[in-house]
Amino acid sequence: MKRFTTKMLCRAGVIAALYTVLTWPLGSLAFGALGFQIRPAEALTMLPFFFAESIPALFVGCFLANLLLGYSIWDMTLGPLASLVAALLTFLTGKLIKNTPVKLFVGGLFPVLVNAFVVPLIFILTGSTTAGYWFNFASLTLTQAVWVYGLGVPLYFAIRSLRRRGVSVFCDNATGERLEKNALSDHKN
Repeated sequence: MKRFTTKMLCRAGVIAALYTVLTWPLGSLAFGALGFQIRPAEALTMLPFFFAESIPALFVGCFLANLLLGYSIWDMTLGPLASLVAALLTFLTGKLIKNTPVKLFVGGLFPVLVNAFVVPLIFILTGSTTAGYWFNFASLTLTQAVWVYGLGVPLYFAIRSLRRRGVSVFCDNATGERLEKNALSDHKN
């Protein structure tokens, strides 16, 4: 079992903070009028492919953003739980699927679809929508896909490139040197 290091703890804190600051300044736009969410922080949902610590970090970041914006208890519980489930499923996809395009497509579906199913429910529970569940589902699927695939996929390739170069903060070991086994498996994808 892999040890949870200080580096991983710091990285988790940075990820949670990034999610929060990429969401919080947008205010109500991040929560979607008629289900159209302006939430670029959703690009960070590709991080579980690289960092297990991003799973709880995305949960915390979503919780903090929702808390700072002062929305309902439903936003502060169901929203972060949806992020947690999606991050865990994305992480598992990265472990099970090695083909990069397939991995990105399948892994990206989880943050898109989990949020598309859960967020309209939050809208209904809070009475913040006049549109129907399925309309909100469709609009959230579209906007989530824009952030997850449109920003998240380039983020994935940028981090993969930085890891291949051995940039310490993006690597799992202390020095940033790649292990030969990891370097070989990276080049196959």
